[in-house]
Amino acid sequence: MLRRAFFALPLVAALPARAQSDWRADMKEIRFGITSAENDKDAVTRFENLARYMEARLGVKVRIYRSTDYAGTVEALAAGHLEFATMGPASYALANKVMGDRITPIARSLDQDGSEGYYSVVVVKADSPAKSLDDLKGKSFAFADPNSTSGYAFPSFFLKKQGYDPAKFFSRTGFSGSHELSVIAVLNGTYDAAATFWTNERRGNVQRMTEKGMIPAGAIRIIWTSPLIPNSPWVTRTALPEALRRDFTTALFAMPKEDAAAWRTVSSGAAGLVAAKHEDYLDVIEVVRALDAERKRKGA
Repeated sequence: MLRRAFFALPLVAALPARAQSDWRADMKEIRFGITSAENDKDAVTRFENLARYMEARLGVKVRIYRSTDYAGTVEALAAGHLEFATMGPASYALANKVMGDRITPIARSLDQDGSEGYYSVVVVKADSPAKSLDDLKGKSFAFADPNSTSGYAFPSFFLKKQGYDPAKFFSRTGFSGSHELSVIAVLNGTYDAAATFWTNERRGNVQRMTEKGMIPAGAIRIIWTSPLIPNSPWVTRTALPEALRRDFTTALFAMPKEDAAAWRTVSSGAAGLVAAKHEDYLDVIEVVRALDAERKRKGA
């Protein structure tokens, strides 16, 4: 599987917006984008399972492209360098701001317990004396990426709403670059606490890192949990041929049953998929807009 950062993508013109009986006549390859939430090797390896499945179902080459940051996925979609992608809700908010109705969600994952959302959590080392947010006053704090929902938007917004303005409450804050790097930074003492994603006791960033052998079991402890975040959308450009969008979506929704093992790897253990629509992310979009407005006020 070819691994390539988005800055190295060839300049390929967007396909004309038309429905056709066989879109394969014009499109010999489908490009699928993923964000930098996970390290490059593990993320691309996981999504190679999606590529193999889609190639068998659709009969064309499918390539996985991982961006070097969250915004890179949005930029590649906007430039017509990707056909489909998966991204966090805050990244979708950015994509909607940049692309408007040229992008649309098609699906989001369903957890084993039937939930359709996840949480931002604040984590510390298991042996940290911090038992609550109050104990982190004057300590250092790591966010993941400016366009991460659980790694920045929700903790920034809701911590401040609860009286813990990150800019004033912590001694310093910074962006680690990914959720995995945030957790590693806490464990090695670079930061006292960090924000990352968590679904339940079975699924989340910490659990996935533990399963991969990146961190010891029980090394991290949660001391704060955000309101529910809608699960991350799978998105597509609306300018693509209608038949392509239909065929890809049909194959995607069939994957949890038709190739359960590959689906478990790609989704980190999700039960399946439900249809997604723009309205599912309106609350996240409002949070992102509020943070943008605050940044502009401070910069004025």
